[in-house]
Amino acid sequence: MKRVIVIGGGAAGMMAAVSAADAGGKVCLLEKNEKLGKKIYITGKGRCNVTNAGEKEVFFSNVMSNPKFLYSSFHEFDNRAMMKFLEEAGCRLKVERGDRVFPVSDHSSDVIAALTREIQRRKIEVKLHAQAKDLLIQDGRIAGILLTNGDRLYADSVIVATGGLSYAATGSTGDGYRFAQQAGHGLTEPFPSLVPFLISESFCGELMGLSLKNVSVSLIFEQREIYSGFGEMLFTHFGVSGPLILSASSYYVQALRRWKEAPGRRKDALPVEKGEKNPEVPDALLYIDLKPALSEEQLERRILRDFEENKKKQFKNAVNRLFPIRLIPVMISLSGIYPDRKVSEITKEERRRLVAITKKLPLTILGVGDYNEAVITKGGITVKEVNPSTMESKKVKGLYFAGEVLDLDALTGGFNLQIAWSTGYLAGKSAGLESGEEETNGL
Repeated sequence: MKRVIVIGGGAAGMMAAVSAADAGGKVCLLEKNEKLGKKIYITGKGRCNVTNAGEKEVFFSNVMSNPKFLYSSFHEFDNRAMMKFLEEAGCRLKVERGDRVFPVSDHSSDVIAALTREIQRRKIEVKLHAQAKDLLIQDGRIAGILLTNGDRLYADSVIVATGGLSYAATGSTGDGYRFAQQAGHGLTEPFPSLVPFLISESFCGELMGLSLKNVSVSLIFEQREIYSGFGEMLFTHFGVSGPLILSASSYYVQALRRWKEAPGRRKDALPVEKGEKNPEVPDALLYIDLKPALSEEQLERRILRDFEENKKKQFKNAVNRLFPIRLIPVMISLSGIYPDRKVSEITKEERRRLVAITKKLPLTILGVGDYNEAVITKGGITVKEVNPSTMESKKVKGLYFAGEVLDLDALTGGFNLQIAWSTGYLAGKSAGLESGEEETNGL
């Protein structure tokens, strides 16, 4: 029976362990934390957006980095297969807006429990508080791993599913990058992604906790639009967050990476601390359309109606149907209209300025939050050095990679977890089926 070690008990690692066992492998799953699935537990605000029920084209259109690399793994184990797997494992699912799939209970713990049951049913050995220190490589093939306690575990195949750098408290501390480099692999520089924006304007802090629904944003980088979207956003102490902003941040980070990699660019030319901005980084602006359903002309007519109904009131008391209460002082300030001014005294020019700021509220981007705020890591092990049909290393025989440790990422909506499920499944199946005839006892 094939001996397979899986390093990392997250989404990709748990799926890889199940798949390897189904392929006939004798599997040992290593997790350095006290329990499996710590990052799964916090995904989707604790609800776990396990996948997206959209068609294949929707999945690939939402993958930001190296979508073609995922053709084989998604074909082998797609979103429908994952939904069937969880349902049969006792975790009932539901589909919400945007085809996002969640457990019916809204508890991510039910997803972890279902995976854990399947691991137990297959009699997979699970070692908790077990941290890999180094790979054991002999004559160009994997032989096992060395643990931090000095123990050596020998195997025919090793699957690295250690995640990236986001949410380090869950165990994602970049160990897999070190293992990959030890095996001769290159890395695409990691960046935090699906992460809040740090904004220059101080009023964001004043609005902290205010959520805006049904707004649209436009992201401008180097004087061109690189993203536009519609949805929900949230003001934070340092800037803005929420689903719409997290998606925008993925485009920003990708543009920033490309800009940085241009010939002659300084490698340290990136945003640094919160509230600061590296002066060499191009300016980026985020425009918020607070009334995307209305054209400027329609919005002006709406404001005229409101003003006509409240013509004896002060301006500050005549826009309560136009904006959320907490946003009113900010919009009044940005409009340049004196708050105590009678509505009947507001000029056409001032009214149009209010329309303009409502349709295009500008925010100056300083940068993005750090890995502790990032949902995922953009970058990782260079996929050109991994076989997409098996997830096996092209450098070391018997070494496999799965999940966020690879240079693969997607937008919000369940797509990143599906990357983990698909690559984990294919890596496990390939590792469990490998011939494994070579002996590893020579170490």
